[in-house]
Amino acid sequence: MYRLIASDMDETFLGAGHRLPEANVHALERLHELGVLFVPSSGRPYGSIVESFNGVDPRLLEDTYVISYNGGFINRFGDEKPLISTTLDRKIAERIYDIALERHQCVHAYTPSGRILIQFAPEFEREHIRGISGVEYVDDGWRDLGFVGDEAIVKMILMDPDFDTVKRLGDEVMAEFAGEPLEVTYSSNRYAECMPAGVNKGTGLAHLAELLGIDMAETIGVGDSANDLAMIQMAGLGVGVANSTDDIRPFCDLILDTDCEAGAFEELVSRVIEPEHR
Repeated sequence: MYRLIASDMDETFLGAGHRLPEANVHALERLHELGVLFVPSSGRPYGSIVESFNGVDPRLLEDTYVISYNGGFINRFGDEKPLISTTLDRKIAERIYDIALERHQCVHAYTPSGRILIQFAPEFEREHIRGISGVEYVDDGWRDLGFVGDEAIVKMILMDPDFDTVKRLGDEVMAEFAGEPLEVTYSSNRYAECMPAGVNKGTGLAHLAELLGIDMAETIGVGDSANDLAMIQMAGLGVGVANSTDDIRPFCDLILDTDCEAGAFEELVSRVIEPEHR
């Protein structure tokens, strides 16, 4: 019997404009009734994830957890102090920034306090992330990571509207850092996400399951793109929403017929969770 569902947020649990579909609120209500834990899992910071549930009955999220920064942090919902946290080596972050600087490539730097510092952002990107909290646009005149201040860096992102370009950037980064503690994953058809080696949504889910005494066979991982793949593969049941990218579909145990816009979680509850409780 499944006891925990870990779900990606943007393009999986949320629709366009980071909107929470009403169907997914109904699914949260039913999961709460059945005692199945719903855990948001996102590349975004904790505070930004929590804001996505503004207006939702807090009772539906009591006693749950949040996996943020692609598995780098785990928090109890409602507590800003992380139970688990991992940051990126500063020298590696600086070298990734230099790659972005050389190309005038849009770059994001994420900090533990929830700041998302973005430089060289085109209007396309500004529109896409409109409404996400913690975003700060950095003057394009900066030539080092001094704009981060004394904070650590959790992850770096390189963005391009052309996904083939993003993949080439990711390959270049991995070649540059071969043998070093870094891995690259992809999301939203525009991001190359540079994370500490061994940190991903799958390891985040495994750490949380161990903390809660839940067998991985009793977990479900739901996502739509490459940065969800480790979670989908490690969960007892790996699920993709209808709008999942082609690169993760072969690894999903189930592809839902409903996409993120319509709210796919009512379908997940009716097809997978409800039958276990009849």
